Amino acid sequence: MGNYQRKGSDTVSRLSCHIVWSTKYRYKVLKGGIQSRCRKLLVEICNAQDVELLKGVVSSDHVHMHIEYAPKQRISFLVKQMKGRTSRKLELEFSSLGKTYWGKHFWATGYGAWSTGNITDEMVNEYLEHHRKPNSDTSNFILE
Repeated sequence: MGNYQRKGSDTVSRLSCHIVWSTKYRYKVLKGGIQSRCRKLLVEICNAQDVELLKGVVSSDHVHMHIEYAPKQRISFLVKQMKGRTSRKLELEFSSLGKTYWGKHFWATGYGAWSTGNITDEMVNEYLEHHRKPNSDTSNFILE
């Protein structure tokens, strides 16, 4: 990330945050093909929304992302886009999810968002780096 700053016609900024959301009921369904497809969809959404994905992890029951975004963007809108699009696509492409999530709600309600100004980027990246290593009950899929 370095000292990169976004430049608009009237602005210069460097806004980044750490966002987290989980699957409904914390079911561990983000595995194998579902996990890798979720990762790909999140990368596509970030690219389409002009969001820089600094680091991220798709774990079996939740997603962690460290992103950089423009001042005109709202975190609530970005998360809504990410959760909504991934939910629709994953449910369409993986019929097995219909047995687990019969009500068409893949993600749990809500999300967490923290400005990385409250903690250092190094702390967030170290935390995400820790999740790169699979542990005994879950594997992680790195977003980059």
